Amino acid sequence: MSGGRDGRLGVGIIGAGRVGPVIGAALAGAGHALTGITSGSDDDRVEAILPGLPVLSSEEVVRRSELVVVAVPHDQLPGLVAGLADIGAWQPGQLVLHTDPAYGVGVLTPALQRGAIPLAIHPAIVFTGASSIDLRQLSQAYAAVTAPAPVLPIAQALAVELGCEPVVIAEADRPAYAEAVATATQFSRSIVRQSAELLAGVGVENTGAYLSALVRSSVDQALVEGTGSIGADGIPPDATIDG
Repeated sequence: MSGGRDGRLGVGIIGAGRVGPVIGAALAGAGHALTGITSGSDDDRVEAILPGLPVLSSEEVVRRSELVVVAVPHDQLPGLVAGLADIGAWQPGQLVLHTDPAYGVGVLTPALQRGAIPLAIHPAIVFTGASSIDLRQLSQAYAAVTAPAPVLPIAQALAVELGCEPVVIAEADRPAYAEAVATATQFSRSIVRQSAELLAGVGVENTGAYLSALVRSSVDQALVEGTGSIGADGIPPDATIDG
């Protein structure tokens, strides 16, 4: 596979939820050519993010693309990859990238057996589905990268093109990595909801705005204390910052 001029790739997206279209927009912004995307529950939103991009079947996306991004729900990924292998869709030398935090490249074995190159890249953000917000978050984020050693530099380079700092996660460590991600996101959501309900109960009207600075500053301090590093403001983790 030549990858086109200057290493640019024809990129197809399987999955039109919150993640797939934004990943496509980021790769298009890095100079890759998008070939198509599968249909989703909100095709109008996808059209707004990726105007004019053909909506195709999964098989046709694979047929047209040098890099296939698979951004589907966790429980759908194994069956989708295996199903496309069963109909002979995967192509030798084709890059296949999934974005699920819990799986490494093992879930892509049916594609590998057809000659495709498996990559796992999980950008460590909570996708909103709004391209402007998510692209900005990507530019400040890390991405968990898992791939066979000979093609690990390809996965790292793609993570960089998404705007992320790549961090290599071993295949065996992906479940623990996914647990860490789920713990952080689910706990944060639960606590914010509980706090918002309590504030509303005492008459605070715009609870989201009220909590925004408080939660962000609390998380920043927790990260400093948890990692033992110096914060962006130069305050060491053992400093007293309360009045």
